[in-house]
Amino acid sequence: MNQDITLKEKVQHGTKRNPIMGLHFTAGKGTGYPEKFFVERHWHDSIEILYIIRGSYQIEINLQNEVLQEGDICILNSGDLHQITGESAEAIHEVVLFDPAILDFSYHDEMQEECVRPLIEQLRLFPHIFRKGEECGQCILPVVEKLMKIAVEKKEGWYLKSKLLIMELVVEIYEKGWMLLSDSVLSKSEERRIKQYKTVVSYMEENYQNPISLQDMADTISCNSQYLCRFFREIAGTSPIQYLINLRLEKACYLLQHSSKSVLEIALDCGFENVSYFIRKFKEVKGCTPKQYCRGEMG
Repeated sequence: MNQDITLKEKVQHGTKRNPIMGLHFTAGKGTGYPEKFFVERHWHDSIEILYIIRGSYQIEINLQNEVLQEGDICILNSGDLHQITGESAEAIHEVVLFDPAILDFSYHDEMQEECVRPLIEQLRLFPHIFRKGEECGQCILPVVEKLMKIAVEKKEGWYLKSKLLIMELVVEIYEKGWMLLSDSVLSKSEERRIKQYKTVVSYMEENYQNPISLQDMADTISCNSQYLCRFFREIAGTSPIQYLINLRLEKACYLLQHSSKSVLEIALDCGFENVSYFIRKFKEVKGCTPKQYCRGEMG
């Protein structure tokens, strides 16, 4: 199972010249996801379109859970906090991610002012779920299937064709009246909780190499440590301190596999004050010592 804590993705989806990325994911024996497909809660600036080809998935979007079945389509707006888990051992889905800025026009016609600009500025949002058996899903399915095929295969001319299909999808959803006003999607309290969560985990990501106290984290959202622990556990299912330890351990795992540094150096680089504490926590979470992890002797 992929347990990387990715937080806010800092990678560019596609290239500067071709800012669209198409990806195919297969779970099951012999794949990169031998148990189940899993991507930890994270967010990014790109808009993401998921198409379920086989199996079912549990997806969390802005702390709300949905089940996606074969043939369903999900569109994640820029900044949506999301996590996806395959519910079956063998499942297949495809994804297209794109920078919403590619939709922008320099000519301020009706489409730019009424459809594209509100979408880029997040005054209007895509609905998240398009079911296979419902009108909305059946309406956009042919466009999405074609988009996935072209963007994933990346044959000659794929980028321009993909962009045109994305525009066609946007127009279809806009003309059907399915776009949502951003104010209607989340309540003010939900929006605040998500923003606080993002702020805290971003602070951890940016400062995990340094000493961080519970109060340091609480200060990032101007609250006391008791409130921080309560709200954070409600969202993440663990305390902020344990989350920070897990984050540091994931960073250490990467260095153990991709660097020649010693265990001591890695422990210090990842924010652990001494190597014995690092080894103890590593064994508690990973079921093996750092050296055993390097040799592939994982618990």
